[in-house]
Amino acid sequence: MARIDAFLKLGLAQGCSDVHLAVGVPPMLRMNGDLMPIKFRQLTDTELETYILEILTKNQQEKLSKGHDLDFSYVGDEGGRFRVNVFRKQTGYGAVFRHIPGEVPTLEQLHVPPILANFCDYHQGMVLVTGSTGTGKSTTLAAMINHINETRNLNIISLEDPIEFVHPSKKCQVIQRELGTHLTSFADGVRSAMREDPDVILVGELRDAETISMAMTAAETGHLVLGTLHTTGAVKTVDRIIDALPGELREQTKAFLSMSLKAVVTQVLVKTPDRRGRRAILEILVNNRAISKLITTDQTHQIPSQLQTGKDIGMQLMDQALLDAINAKQVDPDDAYRFATDKKKFSRFVTDTDLVRVLNVSDSERRLNG
Repeated sequence: MARIDAFLKLGLAQGCSDVHLAVGVPPMLRMNGDLMPIKFRQLTDTELETYILEILTKNQQEKLSKGHDLDFSYVGDEGGRFRVNVFRKQTGYGAVFRHIPGEVPTLEQLHVPPILANFCDYHQGMVLVTGSTGTGKSTTLAAMINHINETRNLNIISLEDPIEFVHPSKKCQVIQRELGTHLTSFADGVRSAMREDPDVILVGELRDAETISMAMTAAETGHLVLGTLHTTGAVKTVDRIIDALPGELREQTKAFLSMSLKAVVTQVLVKTPDRRGRRAILEILVNNRAISKLITTDQTHQIPSQLQTGKDIGMQLMDQALLDAINAKQVDPDDAYRFATDKKKFSRFVTDTDLVRVLNVSDSERRLNG
C-alpha cells in the first residue's frame, strides 16, 4: 500500500471532500468548505516528495521533473477514487486529492431544481454549468450524464481532465476520454468526437478560444454539448464567451449564443443549517426570445431582470435561490449571506453580526480600490 493512502483513508473516514498535502504544514482536510489540519507532524520536502513519487508513473515523474503540473485520477488500495493535482511551489511539492464518490449521484439526490432534467432532453445546443473551483460543477454534470444514460438511447462522448466519475453504459453508450491520456487537447477531442457519431458531447472545460469555437460548431451541427466555465453568473458567462473569441467573430458568436445556448447554470455550495454538509444553490438562465435579443443587442447587463421575472419557465437569480433556501431552512443564513449579491436583503437573517461588519468593510475597500 502506498504510504499516501493512509492520509486518504483518514480523509474518507472523516467525510472530507479534499486532502491537501504541502511542505511545512501537516496534512489538511477540506471539511464542508473549511480547511482543517489533522494530528500529524509537519511534512518535510523530502518526505512529501517520496510520498508523491511513489504513486506516479514513470511518464508522470518525467513531466513533474520538467516543471509541469500533473492532473490525473488515482484509486487507492482502499478503493477510494480521487482527482489529483500535483504541483511545485517555493518549498517543494504540493498535492490536492479531491474525493470522487464511487456512485454517480442522481439529480434528485443533489436536490437541484427539476428543470435540470429537462435540459438533458435537448437534442442539440449548448448547456453550461459554471461556478468557481470546488462548487460541484463536475458532480452536477455527472448527474446530468447519468440521467441521460438512464432515460435515452444515445452515444455520449465525455472529454475530461482527468476522468472523475466512471459511467457504466446503461441505455446509452458512454465513451470517456482523458486529456493527456487519450487526447492532446479539448479542442482536438471535440474535433475527433464529431467524427464518432455522437449525440451528446461533454467538454470538461471550455478553457480557450479553440475549444469554445469547436464546441459551438458541435452545438450548431445537431449535437447536445455540455460544458463548464469558471464564471460566477449568467451575465459573466455570456460575456466571457463573446470576449474569448477574436473581435471579427463577435457578431457570429452573439448569433450563436442567441440561438444555440440553451441554458446556463451557475452554482455555489452553501452550508446546511447544522453546518455538517453543503447544498448546491443554483442561478439558472433558460434562453428565450427576450434573452436572445439582449445578447444580440449588447444588453447582457439586463439579463438579471429576465432571470427575476422568468420563474415560470425555471429561471432564477442566485439571490432568489438563496432566499428561498433560507426560508425553507435548507441552508445556514450566515453562509448564504457570503454568497449574496444584494446583502441588504439577507442581513435580517444573519446571526453573526461580526460577519456583516467584516464583509461590509471588505466591500467598501473593494469599491475604493476598484
